[in-house]
Amino acid sequence: MATSSEAEAVLFDLVDLYDRAYQAAAAELSLSSAQACLLGRLDERRGMGALADELGCDASNITQIVVRLEALGLVTRERDPRDRRARLVARTPRGDEINRRFAAAFTFARTTVGRLSPHEQDQLTALLRKALG
Repeated sequence: MATSSEAEAVLFDLVDLYDRAYQAAAAELSLSSAQACLLGRLDERRGMGALADELGCDASNITQIVVRLEALGLVTRERDPRDRRARLVARTPRGDEINRRFAAAFTFARTTVGRLSPHEQDQLTALLRKALG
């Protein structure tokens, strides 16, 4: 039976491998992992403040990432019609294509979970939900 410290070590290894694979997939497209992450959150227009809250970072960090993505032609910014002080961010068609390519390149989760039987996948899902509270 695994101890809590063994489970923590395995989880740490998994998170580390996930992070490295995420960074590598982003780098294949000349993006940082933060840029790829933000691009993936834009299935619809989003406010900069909402993105900062969701990603757990400062609004100024989101602004820097968005400025870089905008310079690459991957996102646009526009004034929020409900609050002229706020900006909405949306992917461009090129941003949609890069996001699709990133999703195809980032295979870590699919590959890792794919090694498990359907029953094991169900068990893993239940255990992860329980661990997340």
